Amino acid sequence: MSKAEQYGRELYDALRGRRTVAPLIERDSTLTIDDAYGISLDFLSRRTKDGEKVIGKKIGVTSKAVQDMLGVHQPDFGFLTDWMFVEGDIDVDSKALIAPRAEAEIAFILKDSLNGPGVTAADVVAATESIAPCFEIVDSRITDWKISIVDTVADNASCGVYVVGDARLDPRDFDLPGLHVSVTKNGEPLSEGYGNAVQGDPAQAVAWLANTLGAYGVTLDAGDIILSGSLVPLAPAVKGDTFEMILSDKNPGDGGRTLGNCVARFV
Repeated sequence: MSKAEQYGRELYDALRGRRTVAPLIERDSTLTIDDAYGISLDFLSRRTKDGEKVIGKKIGVTSKAVQDMLGVHQPDFGFLTDWMFVEGDIDVDSKALIAPRAEAEIAFILKDSLNGPGVTAADVVAATESIAPCFEIVDSRITDWKISIVDTVADNASCGVYVVGDARLDPRDFDLPGLHVSVTKNGEPLSEGYGNAVQGDPAQAVAWLANTLGAYGVTLDAGDIILSGSLVPLAPAVKGDTFEMILSDKNPGDGGRTLGNCVARFV
């Protein structure tokens, strides 16, 4: 059995059994990013054999706030399946969440495919049908979130589930780096951030994803939902918590207009 198969099965069993495993890199210091990607693909293949369908991709650990929080200092990437998509309340038990954390993001919904290398932020905007406010609920099958870049890539970029708000916005109408998000937790102000928190521009972050995945022969496909990375620090969540994010064209204190919202309720 290859390393990809060994660790891919281990992470799959951890997901289905709602348990964690010791950090992979602590057990095998020779593991590389390429190894981690192979593990991630094996993990994904086991999920698709269960009937899950890939409907998008995600970028993680793009902002300095999140990098500093996790001690991981480069972006990672993973896949989104239809099973991870949540409409309405997030059932913590049925989704087998272990130690979830909420992060406010901007989702890109593609109308055209993107195939790296050579994809630019302008290419991303041209290929995007709409953007939307969203919450990604990250989770880790690695014990106590003790992750290296290898661990999080192998673990499908620590993705749990995600919720997308109703608003659908044309990215050509806005200054994406200047978009503002404010987040509340249980009705109390929690955090705020701007689009420029992710590689200076969320479209640039999506371009990075297209180019990085392109090196492995993976494309961003028409119809895909792409999560472009958290604009604020991750916030732990438990049953009973409600998070709301408000997306504005700039800081409301400077006259920004509300463009849409997204709500994540944990039950």
